[in-house]
Amino acid sequence: MSRRRELFVPQIVLDRRATNPLHRQIYRQIAAAIRSGAIHGEARLPSTRVMAKLLSVSRNTVFAAYDDLAADGLIRGERGAGMRVLGIGNGTAKHGSQVWFGLRHVIRAAGYPTRVLGFEDQDGNPLYIHH
Repeated sequence: MSRRRELFVPQIVLDRRATNPLHRQIYRQIAAAIRSGAIHGEARLPSTRVMAKLLSVSRNTVFAAYDDLAADGLIRGERGAGMRVLGIGNGTAKHGSQVWFGLRHVIRAAGYPTRVLGFEDQDGNPLYIHH
């Protein structure tokens, strides 16, 4: 039996007077909800437009938060389907209170090139060719 992939709108409270940027506040609250299990794996998060409207923030702010969540392996983007929660059990291993992701998974997700050729242009600016 597969889990339903329903939209999950996390409760996020922003403190606009805090020293932490808004995108980090969004990131921390969604990450905490995923790690605690309040947001189950495969749940769909609201689009950046919808989330920005709900929180009365710029869409770029939500992009930055979602980007950080994806970089930490907590969510993934699906073409035409928005952002899906990966959950703690998908490719992660717990170490103390932190969640650590395998280096191999991170390198593959980044599309790490097998070779990088570095050289300089006529003005001395570094250029790199990934192949």
